[in-house]
Amino acid sequence: MKPATYEFLRQRFSAYYNGDAQGAGAVYIPEALTEREWGFIFFSSGAKAAGMRRHLSFSSPEEVHTYLNTMTPAHVYYSTAYYARPGAGQMSDKGWLGADLIFDLDADHIVRGPYDVMLARVKEELFKLIDMLTAELGFSERDLRINFSGSRGYHIHVPTLAVRGWDSAERRELVNYVSGTGLSAESMLAGPARGRGWQKRYRAALLAELDRIAALDRDAQTGYLTGLRGISDKFAAGFLQNLDATRTTAAAMPERLLENKVIRAVTNPENKPFQDQILGMAAQADEPVTTDIKRLIRHPGSLHGGSGMRVTPLEISRLAAFDPLIDAVVFGERQVTVECSFPLSMPILGNRYDLAAGSNTVPEALAVFLCCRGIAEIGGV
Repeated sequence: MKPATYEFLRQRFSAYYNGDAQGAGAVYIPEALTEREWGFIFFSSGAKAAGMRRHLSFSSPEEVHTYLNTMTPAHVYYSTAYYARPGAGQMSDKGWLGADLIFDLDADHIVRGPYDVMLARVKEELFKLIDMLTAELGFSERDLRINFSGSRGYHIHVPTLAVRGWDSAERRELVNYVSGTGLSAESMLAGPARGRGWQKRYRAALLAELDRIAALDRDAQTGYLTGLRGISDKFAAGFLQNLDATRTTAAAMPERLLENKVIRAVTNPENKPFQDQILGMAAQADEPVTTDIKRLIRHPGSLHGGSGMRVTPLEISRLAAFDPLIDAVVFGERQVTVECSFPLSMPILGNRYDLAAGSNTVPEALAVFLCCRGIAEIGGV
């Protein structure tokens, strides 16, 4: 990062934390503030990226605000864990008291593509996850604290006492459930035809896979089926001859499919096309984040140093209408000249900007985003 870009970003982030930009001052203070560890990463004007400054603690909201106002961090984190001594320099000395339950949805792990497309796709995963947590796992909507991450995803915090003492293994069971890990045909196809929860999703995934097979030409159908473990040309031909009846059985009497050798091969966990169908039904939460009981998480209300956007707390009722490229943007339309490394098209604040490699004049909000991403440097100097 060049010195001019470093100064530009520091000035803009400082304006936010000191109350001179939209949304400034609306920084969330977590429960049990004095039991939380804090960590910060700062902008660097050199070639070497700045490391994290952590093992810090605060005794009051005023101390948090003063630190942000005077130090102007690029990234702000606090611990999901509660500690007896959060400021201790060694993790073993902190005295773990429990941790909030966290789910992290990151578009990078789900889809690749234009930034706005990734944001729309990860929101779909968020709605799936909320539905599983509330309709199937016993959490109420008021238990869930939802935040846009400030970049490419969402975080769900569950700070309730009921989960605070869970260890990593207990949290892994939960994330395995929402991600559809370890499902077996025996448990998913047995029981009433209608099914609930993962039984319903698994059967829908199987029907989708049977529909996909039906849409292939004959050679592709045969090639796919005979590529499955233990399926001969004869078995494949018999299965294809009865495919329509099998699809009907899958919808009406799924348990009978357990007797079908081809169905057992199709639903084998090693069969990627079917597992992709399961993945499409799952909520693709990041397992290491949920199972880490000593995690640092982005601080709601802070700015994300990789985008310049606000880590935005959200009510569930606001999610459908929430547009990160408008609602999480805190800087305005003052014109700034930047030097872009390559051509790109980027939507922000309700407009799309087609930028050339080299010099471009853009709104300040876009200039902050591009500089934070390392795509551009401040120009004209």
